[in-house]
Amino acid sequence: MLKRHCALTPEAESLLELVFKKMSLSARSYDRIIKVSRTIADLDHSKHITDRHAAEAVQLRNNLIHI
Repeated sequence: MLKRHCALTPEAESLLELVFKKMSLSARSYDRIIKVSRTIADLDHSKHITDRHAAEAVQLRNNLIHI
């Protein structure tokens, strides 16, 4: 269901793959970042999640961890 409603551009997929390998994140973290990315894309009135949306979601996640 997540893949159907949260379509990623190829660039976004590549970015997230790189981030998850470097940060050793879990599948649960992946799903959460995808959902936040979808929300950001919705606010941007975008049909697909772009690398910009994914990068912002990862940045928000990292900022919350350090609080």
